[in-house]
Amino acid sequence: MSIDEKITLWLAQLRVSGRAVLLARLVIAVAGAVALVVPALQTWDQPDLVAIVGVPLLVATVVLPDSLAAMGFLLLVALGWLMRGRGELSWSLVVTAIALVVLHLAAAFAAQLPSYVRVHRTALRRWWLPGATAVLLAPVVAAAAALIRDANIAGSLLVTAAAIALSAATLWFAAGQKLDRD
Repeated sequence: MSIDEKITLWLAQLRVSGRAVLLARLVIAVAGAVALVVPALQTWDQPDLVAIVGVPLLVATVVLPDSLAAMGFLLLVALGWLMRGRGELSWSLVVTAIALVVLHLAAAFAAQLPSYVRVHRTALRRWWLPGATAVLLAPVVAAAAALIRDANIAGSLLVTAAAIALSAATLWFAAGQKLDRD
């Protein structure tokens, strides 16, 4: 199959795809753009490699959300921030973290669906509550970590680990998971 036949097939699948699939891929694109632009606007010097490699990874994530491109994009943006970013909590860090969480959730949703599938609204409800909970927990955990960091509290690592475990348990139960095997 030649490249033009592959593009024609992909465009035909795109024309018959449902709104949920297109919306998920649009959310991936917007969240990825935010995650690339916000660190680039900071006063510190971000490595050029983040933009050079990030844009193709974002395009690959939108086109193939079930590939490793999404994980590569998340790691690239996070490592780019950790390499040169300030060690303090800021609104730009929170916005970037929320953008990465949204990108991760949208890619996970889109990865389980072929591009031509139609999704009913009830399938979206299963993702809405855990997604909203994760987006709301990101700034809360960041603010709590900033408060604990400068407080010189004994056992603050234990408190941070407990907060992460509590966040994971909240997302687990918000997703409708149960502890029994039935």
